[in-house]
Amino acid sequence: MPASASPARRRSSRQAAALTLLLVATQSLIPAGAQSVPWATSLAPAVQAQPLPEDRGADGLAQSLAKLRTWASLLMIVAHPDDEDGGMMAYESRGAGARTALLTLTRGEGGQNAMSGESYDALGLVRTQELLAADRYSGTEQIWGTEADYGFSKTKDEAFAQWGHDRVLRDVVRAVREQRPLVLCSVFLGAVTDGHGHHQVAGQMAQEAFNAAGDPDVFPDQIAAGLRPWKPLAVFGRVPFAPVTGKGMYDYATDTWAPTSFTNYVTGEHFATAPTADVSIPEGMFDPVLGRSYLQMAREGWGLQKSQYGGGNPPLAGPDSVEYHRFGSRVVPADAKASDPGSTGFFTGIDTSLPGMALLAHPVTGDASFVRAGLERIDHAATHAFLAYTPAMPARIAPDLREGYLATQALLAEVASSNLTTDSKADLTHELRIKLVQFNTALVEALGLHLDALLTPAPERDLRGAKPRAFGLYPELTRTHVTPGEPFDVRLHVTAAEPWSATGELALERTGLATPSGEHWEVTRTEAPGLNRAQSGVGEAIFAVTVPRNAAPTAPYFSRPSIAQPFYDVADPSLLGQSTAPYPVSGFADFRYQGVPLHVAEVAQGVERQHGPGTLMTPLVVTPGLSVTLPEAVAILPSGRQELRVEVGVANEAAAEPADATLALHAPAGWLVEPAVATRTLQPGEQASQQFTVRAPAGKPGQATLQATARTGNTEYTSGFATAGYSGLVPTNLYRPATLVVRPVEVAVSPGTRIGYVMGTGDEVPAALRALGCTVDLLTAADLQHWDLAGYGTIVLGVRTYTAVPALGAASPALQRFAAAGGTVVVQYQSGDFPGAPLPLQLGSSPARVVDEHAPVALLNSHDPLLTTPNRISPADFDGWVEERGHGFAASWAAGWTPLLATADPGQDVQQGGLLVTSVGRGRYVYVALALYRQLTEGVPGAYRLLANLVSQGNPRPQ
Repeated sequence: MPASASPARRRSSRQAAALTLLLVATQSLIPAGAQSVPWATSLAPAVQAQPLPEDRGADGLAQSLAKLRTWASLLMIVAHPDDEDGGMMAYESRGAGARTALLTLTRGEGGQNAMSGESYDALGLVRTQELLAADRYSGTEQIWGTEADYGFSKTKDEAFAQWGHDRVLRDVVRAVREQRPLVLCSVFLGAVTDGHGHHQVAGQMAQEAFNAAGDPDVFPDQIAAGLRPWKPLAVFGRVPFAPVTGKGMYDYATDTWAPTSFTNYVTGEHFATAPTADVSIPEGMFDPVLGRSYLQMAREGWGLQKSQYGGGNPPLAGPDSVEYHRFGSRVVPADAKASDPGSTGFFTGIDTSLPGMALLAHPVTGDASFVRAGLERIDHAATHAFLAYTPAMPARIAPDLREGYLATQALLAEVASSNLTTDSKADLTHELRIKLVQFNTALVEALGLHLDALLTPAPERDLRGAKPRAFGLYPELTRTHVTPGEPFDVRLHVTAAEPWSATGELALERTGLATPSGEHWEVTRTEAPGLNRAQSGVGEAIFAVTVPRNAAPTAPYFSRPSIAQPFYDVADPSLLGQSTAPYPVSGFADFRYQGVPLHVAEVAQGVERQHGPGTLMTPLVVTPGLSVTLPEAVAILPSGRQELRVEVGVANEAAAEPADATLALHAPAGWLVEPAVATRTLQPGEQASQQFTVRAPAGKPGQATLQATARTGNTEYTSGFATAGYSGLVPTNLYRPATLVVRPVEVAVSPGTRIGYVMGTGDEVPAALRALGCTVDLLTAADLQHWDLAGYGTIVLGVRTYTAVPALGAASPALQRFAAAGGTVVVQYQSGDFPGAPLPLQLGSSPARVVDEHAPVALLNSHDPLLTTPNRISPADFDGWVEERGHGFAASWAAGWTPLLATADPGQDVQQGGLLVTSVGRGRYVYVALALYRQLTEGVPGAYRLLANLVSQGNPRPQ
């Protein structure tokens, strides 16, 4: 817990009865996590201000009581957000009371985005928050690897070549040593039935870590840093969901069949039959506490991962189970089956009752019987509370929970002073500390203790304290960020089901704020309505806070120099595995119930209102005073041009003070920038932009890097942030340097090209078209049907448009009329068959993709205008591509379509459905599965040249 910044003054007992001690504190860097939910294992402040209904009140306490009676624990290892078996995790956590954790190697940076325009690292931040939202439903703690999703990978070998075997194993071993689970598992097996190469890596690593985590010679630097070896007792992988038949095993990544072959990475054995189902988990079982099945509960959370699917698909109630294969066990025979008498699923052969924890006790000399005796005392109290629990009267079991807490505390002290081995002491201490947290949570729930830490509008400083403020039950709207030097107020709203008093069974001992260590935040308590009485059940503590000038922005703790690096750099090793960097301010209240200390804490929340979701509480973050941004990281300078215009954006993030910002755009020698500087006076919260004209040196200039700056006073800002997320999702600020790479490109486009563009799921293609010199209008499906399109030469449909804009199908006749009149229709990659093509065209149920960005490309009809006019396309135009060649390649098409190129991954059938064209009257209709949208943001010259050709074919008619 935080340490006091100043000692409390001694007071008489009468004063102590009337006043609550103030604690203004600082915090070291601690992981963000929930405290008042049944599945929490630390006292870190809650990030989510509103727990799920299942985690509150009677339902929450019922689950906490189940967790108190077991030390079962499980760690699942997967590759991406949405890979997890949430139904199984919900069954183990919410049903069986096990401690569950999920290690996700990547943050899904290489996936698609069905909700917003973020991609790559920004998309990773979106998917991070989506998975955290999903984890709440399964009741699971979240851990992350350092790997980055570099895009779809068809083979395990490619994934290991990108990430490095030992890098991944290091992350998994670290998670095992930190979590110390009894059981490891994965959705994957390490075989081609897993599909995605990343999936195969996750499955193999789960098995390898089973032995590696317990070997002190594996990654000894982790041991030197304080982690201890740990040997899980069993490891499982889910039986293949892809078919395994007499034909072999299906690999959906390559859409091929392979000979049946699996490897046990624990023993090194190979086998040519499908893995047996050794464990069956009834995730479709109905839970009366949750009011639904575990699968239904988890799939609601899974549906919150909207960037991948646009929303969930909730299952109906009914029995369902998922099966796992046992790859290794230290406690059961290798041939044990799920149907064997006494089988208890993952934990067969393991005594997961509290007294079973004595398994960890190994004395140097003598016996360790005191451990089992102490565990039995804890178990007796927990069991008595479980059996005596009445939802309508939760406080009646508080004395039992108190006895359990004190018994746990006593056993911890006995263990520390015993002659158990060092490893035994560490292992038991780890488990018993988790039990203390669980007892804390159960007592908080039983006694109805609650804390809200909210920003609240501050009075004028000269009016502070003039008269008490009135606080209602509805939070006031505030900002969700603060800046260095800024003052603000925080309101701690503290409640209990029954009143507390200094002399009663329940006492409120102190309230306070925790802020980052190393930064000197000014914190003063100014008011305490309701807390300054001898007895109360509700009250407020109001704190005036000033952000220090040296306060660091709240930013991701992981970064990489470019998307070419397939892993993240982490400057602070103490944050490895965490979801986010710590939030800067949290509030806490410390109670004492009959001598037992109780702690509740919450990250300070800003309160905002969004149309649709309504009022939302969002974790408070720190931002710089000024944010300076550029609309893109790479810009092209098309051939024949010597200058370009660059928009530099600047925002005053401060709440109250205007800012005089001097903007500049710095260029290498020989490049000219006008104006040299520009000044903007920005009111609080105001954004502005300044256009600079950049002129390249004469001749053929090389690539150049420009740096935008904004100066106010003595401070110069060289970076800015964009907020990743969408309405209803916890936002995250991603910081980028305000630099622009200018890349000269030999590219031409037909003069006067005017394009109508229909946006899909979010891309930057319109900006790329404007960079080429095209005029671009954004159109809707209704515009296509009702506008006169004669003034356009080309209509372009964006990425996955038919998924994002269902009404687009009704516009198909209008598009065909447009093409027949001499226009060009360009349809970019779609996720499945789509309506409206002038001739039959099928992508198939699992559209092909070519994921090797270096895959050779052959031109099949090099004389077609799309490959010659105005730019002659050659295989060299496919050099320097990033992540992939494309998604959604057509599988079959009618004779009237002409394929223009062919490409394939190693071992893949040649794909000719990446660029197809057909004539419609006097115009043309094009389907392009190539991932142009990914290449354009990286300034890949060949992608710009091909795009210019695609939009230069149409002939606009006079309007």
